[in-house]
Amino acid sequence: MKSPYEQLGGDAAVRKLVECFYGYMDALPEARLIRDLHPPDLSGSVEKFYLFLSGWFGGPDLYVQQYGHPRLRARHLPFTIGDEERDQWMLCMDKALNDVVADEKLRKQLHKAFADMASHMRNKMPPGEAMGIVRPGEPG
Repeated sequence: MKSPYEQLGGDAAVRKLVECFYGYMDALPEARLIRDLHPPDLSGSVEKFYLFLSGWFGGPDLYVQQYGHPRLRARHLPFTIGDEERDQWMLCMDKALNDVVADEKLRKQLHKAFADMASHMRNKMPPGEAMGIVRPGEPG
């Protein structure tokens, strides 16, 4: 079975997805919260995300070769990420997926994987919602 990296079309397609994603983040007013979490020059973010996605999609593990284990959640902890930030991130990613991924099944598969990842990055929960902590005696 082909990896998502191969199904997408390899290196050029991964790079195009990342560039589309950051293009939307930079241009959409409804993505302002997440855009403001990034430096004014997005080139470093674009490159690191490309390196990460290459390996995450099953291609060359470029990020690990250059920086070591991604430690995604730990690297994002300095930033306040709640539902709104997650949803803005997903808005940009969904638009990029629609632009780059022609195969509907693959697009849905990647959407689900990205949505799970984006939800995992949250570190700010709405009032009254615990961050995955189950109290003794509560169903887990």
